[in-house]
Amino acid sequence: MSTLRPETPIAELQAIDKKLCSQLEKVGCRYLSDLLAYYPRRYENRVQFHAFPPGETGSSVCLRGLIVDSAKRYFGRRRFFEAVIEDEEMGGMNRITLRWFNMAFIHKMVVVGQQIIFFGKVKQSGKRLVMDHPEFETFDPGEEESGIHLGRITPVYSLKEGISQRRLRNALFEICSSLDPDAFHEILPSSPSTGDKTTFLPRGLALRAIHFPDSETELLSARRTLALEEFFLLQLKVARRRAIHQSLPGAIHCGEGKLLNDFLSSLPFRITAAQSRCVAEIRSDLESKQPMNRLLQGDVGSGKTLVAVAAILLAVESGCQAALMAPTQILAEQHYLVLSRWLSPLGIRVGLRTATRKESENMPLFDDVQTQVFVGTHALFYNSAEFDNLGLVVIDEQHKFGVTQRGRLIGQGICPDVLVMTATPIPRTLTLTVYGDLDVSILDESPTGRGEIVTALRDAGKDIQKASRFLKDHLSKGRQAYLVYPLVEDSEKLKAQSVEGEYQKWVKRLAPFKCSLLHGRIPAEEKESIMHDFREARTDVLVATTVIEVGVDVPNANMMYIYNAERFGLAQLHQLRGRIGRGKHKSFCILMADKPSAEASEKLRVLEESSDGFEIAEADLRLRGPGQLLGTAQSGISGLKLGDLITESDLVLQARNLAHLVVREDAALEKPEHQHLNILISDDPEGEGVVA
Repeated sequence: MSTLRPETPIAELQAIDKKLCSQLEKVGCRYLSDLLAYYPRRYENRVQFHAFPPGETGSSVCLRGLIVDSAKRYFGRRRFFEAVIEDEEMGGMNRITLRWFNMAFIHKMVVVGQQIIFFGKVKQSGKRLVMDHPEFETFDPGEEESGIHLGRITPVYSLKEGISQRRLRNALFEICSSLDPDAFHEILPSSPSTGDKTTFLPRGLALRAIHFPDSETELLSARRTLALEEFFLLQLKVARRRAIHQSLPGAIHCGEGKLLNDFLSSLPFRITAAQSRCVAEIRSDLESKQPMNRLLQGDVGSGKTLVAVAAILLAVESGCQAALMAPTQILAEQHYLVLSRWLSPLGIRVGLRTATRKESENMPLFDDVQTQVFVGTHALFYNSAEFDNLGLVVIDEQHKFGVTQRGRLIGQGICPDVLVMTATPIPRTLTLTVYGDLDVSILDESPTGRGEIVTALRDAGKDIQKASRFLKDHLSKGRQAYLVYPLVEDSEKLKAQSVEGEYQKWVKRLAPFKCSLLHGRIPAEEKESIMHDFREARTDVLVATTVIEVGVDVPNANMMYIYNAERFGLAQLHQLRGRIGRGKHKSFCILMADKPSAEASEKLRVLEESSDGFEIAEADLRLRGPGQLLGTAQSGISGLKLGDLITESDLVLQARNLAHLVVREDAALEKPEHQHLNILISDDPEGEGVVA
């Protein structure tokens, strides 16, 4: 029986020579487990190939033929090599020309008389059918019998560091043929919940079949098994984190509610049913000795800050301190101003702390032990804050903080209650995967009295004069506007506009109205002054970068022009749009795009047609994928090699159920049958790696 085990170094594998070993180590394959997790990126069914098409193909096809002619050619100064491929089964009647531009070495690899398998899109070029830069492999007669490269469902790997497709496939075939399936610990628990045994394979067999499946059915089973394992490990980490947090000794951080009642009765409006429901859920947590760990998720403008203030009032009334942490100074200052306006009449002392601010008349720093509510940025992590009795931590735009950063603030208290907030609606499968350790409250209702927002896509090159007239018309009525650009300064590498490059142009276009420039490189005190003047309507227009994406609340601002809108993600565009429509006036968000691609146009049309943040988040997930949507470093999903969070929600739910079964039985994963799972999820503190 084979002695190969997951921990065997690839240098000890007879199938791997020194050159291939060095190449594989450069792409992170040091052990057999790493190599087996170097999954194929696609497969070709080389039992029966596609027929040569009569014309263009809309998608890639895999074809086989005979090389009957080849030549180096020139088109002006451009050199290219082409080979004519004949369909032998049709007696040479069908031909396709393969072309490679500026790749002189190809002529040494593609030789007349060889069999060739090629993959790509076929297009019409004059009277010929051509395929440019196809993936290909050549074969000699008689090689068909090997059963490795031909006559089977054949794996095709991503190639880096000069790795040869055929050498890698040969090596993996030899390794997979000699694997002992019993040498691999099962990751999925043996439970009826894993489903029909004909669907999910034992781990060792799944690893063999993912590389060299005997059938399409076996390949599907192997892929679903290994995808379920990936989801399971992520869910197990989340479930254990939740169990550990729930076992911590907490305290009741909830007053009787007099402060909250006084606050709500002082408001000139009634809170929404969604806000009322979320406050009740948070209050229930604060009344429990079990530490709260809750996510408050709501669309832009749904009233998250008010819910956070309700939680803060309940905590402060119990005699403890509260802290609200924001990712940027602008957002922290915005929260400070709002909390001061709402809480000072109730006799509650609010202090501001950011890393770069000095004390000013408008925003004094807290410098006494009597401060009850602390507002700040990452500066709250450090000892200068000196919390005496921190009972509640509120973290806004929490996805912009790492786990370690959040932990440092939470560690300032003795197991405080934690409320994290996000204005980026998150699709359900991502919530289960990334935030499964949190209880979730959702604000799915907007406050009344908000003005309508009209969103429209316009050509940035053609509509500048119309844009100027439209802006001046609204500015003359007393409104204010944001003009947003992707860059601070012009760049030779990026074809995009900048605030510094366009600011003076707008000053001239919009005279006599006052414009101000705002971006992240402006000193903190100057930024504060600029924002203060805009809030007080001393400035009419902000020409800014995405520094205004969150935290800016100026109800009088009802216009936003976003230039190079095609460069932004849907979620970010929706966040930016959320800066307007905060007052009673009808608002306008104009997406100025410069010859957007079909994909970019599709993205921008989503924003034109919908104002529902959850609907937009689902579209963003489909268009960009979870890694781009959340950031893999923060989300812990970069370890997903096979699992698809978009299409496989059934596996996500199944993995979640399995993880909770294990954690309910053995939260510390100390039992012998769970120790390998403990290693798998503990070796990677951010939950990013999935071991094969």
